[in-house]
Amino acid sequence: MQEGIHPEYHETKVHCGCGNTFVTGSVRKELKVDICDQCHPFYTGKLKFVDTAGRIEKFKNKFASAGYASLKRGKKDEKK
Repeated sequence: MQEGIHPEYHETKVHCGCGNTFVTGSVRKELKVDICDQCHPFYTGKLKFVDTAGRIEKFKNKFASAGYASLKRGKKDEKK
């Protein structure tokens, strides 16, 4: 390995949004994550929506007024 080109490797403290903290190694001294193995639906087996940026609510608000437009149109064969 060449000297002076590699970043320093630190013992890193990771903080999750659920309150879980653990120690690992990284080039950063501290990390903040939204989801970890203690709260991720895949590992816990519990179904929950992982929505940190409000994407689900934004989608629902955007398409709430549209309703079921395809059902209101009817089929093309019925109009002939």
